[in-house]
Amino acid sequence: MSVLKSIESSVYRINTANGSGTGFYSLQDNVVVTNYHVVSGCLRVSIEGQDKNRYLAKVVYINQGKDIAFLQAEDLPEPAGIIRTNHDNETASRDKVLVLGYPYGMPFTVTEGIVSNPRQIIDGSNFIQTDAAINPGNSGGPVINEKGELVGIVTSKFTNADNMGFAIPTKTLREELEIVSELSGEFTIACTSCNNLIEEKTDYCPNCGNDIDEKLFEENQISDFSSKVEEAIKRLNVDPVLARTGRERWYFHQGSAEIRMFVYDNNYLFATSPLNDLPRKNLAEVYEYILTADMGKHRLSISNNQIFLSYRIHISDLYSENKEEFLEDIAQLAIKADDLDDMFVNDFGAKMTHYSKC
Repeated sequence: MSVLKSIESSVYRINTANGSGTGFYSLQDNVVVTNYHVVSGCLRVSIEGQDKNRYLAKVVYINQGKDIAFLQAEDLPEPAGIIRTNHDNETASRDKVLVLGYPYGMPFTVTEGIVSNPRQIIDGSNFIQTDAAINPGNSGGPVINEKGELVGIVTSKFTNADNMGFAIPTKTLREELEIVSELSGEFTIACTSCNNLIEEKTDYCPNCGNDIDEKLFEENQISDFSSKVEEAIKRLNVDPVLARTGRERWYFHQGSAEIRMFVYDNNYLFATSPLNDLPRKNLAEVYEYILTADMGKHRLSISNNQIFLSYRIHISDLYSENKEEFLEDIAQLAIKADDLDDMFVNDFGAKMTHYSKC
């Protein structure tokens, strides 16, 4: 097995109510490393591997000044391979590097490039500059060399510049990892002036007196509309944190079926599930079933060679006297989807989609 293939399982998508990013597992420290800006405003997030399994994770440490955060997840299986962070190799210009991550929340991606400048100074801080393709969603992900050794952590790119991305050097991360043993497991921040560890909400550092933004200790509140949608998700015995994939956007699995909920056309809540790919045979029977089966308030349809189950309501419906009925309809779509995708396989020879979790 190649070095790259063995460590892919240690790279995760970080899902939050604000969007998604990337993180990677540090075995010796038992933390998932990512950027602060990926989890900003969150105390709990979910992490997801290529197997589509999601795990709740607590944000246990942030350093806003260095844009580094550490997460701890219960029941997270130890990955097959890990990215080496405790090496002494120096990074030089023109070294080949690989960027691992989930750009735009897409499936796992690897991009290749070279180190353009190993010591690029921006606002007084040292970064590694690379021409490897970096996009939103890559933030927090690892930049590695061909030996599987960490070169840096993706942190940003200039919006209007091509082939110009930046990474936090491994040396900076190792300095931060030294404090992991001091963490209690509760949310902790580092003073940007003296690096003192602070657990209790305060507006100044008790060590050096530096100003501390109290909002760093607070979790951003989701909208009232999002709270109502998440009432339906809770009916499925799913923690809404595990379902969040962005602002007013929820993607999760109910059994094997992927469930998607999002705002459509600024007026509607759209819930849908890509059930199956159409079979090569028995198409007439499949079409007849889709056209005649009584799905109640839900609808079966075909798009791009896939069978979908969908449901749409106006946002105002969640504020009406029939709110409970609509919430139950949303929850029932997920339950139906998990039954229907198996039915189309068993009765019509259809296949699960690549979105399915088998």
